[in-house]
Amino acid sequence: MKVLMKKDLRKVGKKGEILDVSDGYGANYLIPNGYAVLYTAQAQKEYNKELELQRIETAQKTEEAKELAKRLETITLRFEANAGRKGEMIGTVSHKKIIETLKKDYDIKIDKSQIVEKDVIVNGFGKTSLKVDLFNKVYGFIHIQVDLKDKN
Repeated sequence: MKVLMKKDLRKVGKKGEILDVSDGYGANYLIPNGYAVLYTAQAQKEYNKELELQRIETAQKTEEAKELAKRLETITLRFEANAGRKGEMIGTVSHKKIIETLKKDYDIKIDKSQIVEKDVIVNGFGKTSLKVDLFNKVYGFIHIQVDLKDKN
C-alpha cells in the first residue's frame, strides 16, 4: 500500500513522503490516526495545494514582521526609575512591563518567548535595546530609555 505522510512519525517517515507500507499497518494505524492518507494523484494534488498555501502564508507573515521591525526602529519606550544613594537605578524594568507598554501604547503584541536576549536586564539608566525574533528569523529591536524620576 502506498501512503502519503501527513505528519512526521518517528522511525516511519516525514510529512510529504510517499511510502510503501503493509496493508494492515496503513489501513489500521497510519490512516485512522491521521498520520497518512492513501496515495493517489488527487491526494498528491491536495498536498501540493496545501504546501503552496503554507508558502504564501509564510511569505505574508514575513513581510508583516519586516514592517513591524521597521516600525519598532522608530519607537523608543520611556520609563522612569528612582536612584539609590550611589546614583544607581533601584530595581529593573521587566520584560513583562516592556511588553505591556508596547501593547498599551502602540498596539504591538509581542510574546515573552520572542525575546532573543533573555539575559539582557534593563537595570540601569540610559538607552538600551532588546532583540526580538518577530517571525522566522526576522529580528527587530525594542529601544528602551530609562530616565531618573523627578523627586518633585
